[in-house]
Amino acid sequence: MNPIDELARLFAEEGTRDYFGEPVSQAAHMLQAAALAVRDGAPEPLVAAALLHDIGHFHGLVRGADLMRGTDNRHGDTGADWLARWFDDAVCEPVRLHVDAKRYLCAVEPEYYDRLSDASRYTLSVQGGPMTEAEAAAFADGPYADDAVRLRRWDEAAKEPGAGVPPFEWYRPLLERRLLRDGE
Repeated sequence: MNPIDELARLFAEEGTRDYFGEPVSQAAHMLQAAALAVRDGAPEPLVAAALLHDIGHFHGLVRGADLMRGTDNRHGDTGADWLARWFDDAVCEPVRLHVDAKRYLCAVEPEYYDRLSDASRYTLSVQGGPMTEAEAAAFADGPYADDAVRLRRWDEAAKEPGAGVPPFEWYRPLLERRLLRDGE
């Protein structure tokens, strides 16, 4: 199956499920994050990452619902690893790091924690809590840290019921341009 068709299917099927204590579906959440990235003039790889950042909730042995029951599903890693079959690091690494970016922001901007939804605060506790000073410094020095932080801010803001955003198909041409070609 074409990878974009597979992603479209996931958005249309699994994506319609509740988003773990948030007032929107998983697909609506990811579409809102991508729309915020577009609004802010993000480059295409980061728009794609925003659109696909929670795809890891759909794959792996531990699903998103398990996260809400106290088991870290490592959905950033799971999603990035799954997406790496088709996309380069500029798309996959912000996906991988978006949970670490939440932990980082809570460590370096204490007021960021206050802006988290109740569900996001709960998952933060399951995902390791705010980073230590040493962890935050190491994260900030890493590649894709800035992109992951930008993605994280859109992630937290993308929980508005009824927000008018483009559908998945609007992003198809962008995703097709980002696909790895044979030999890359």
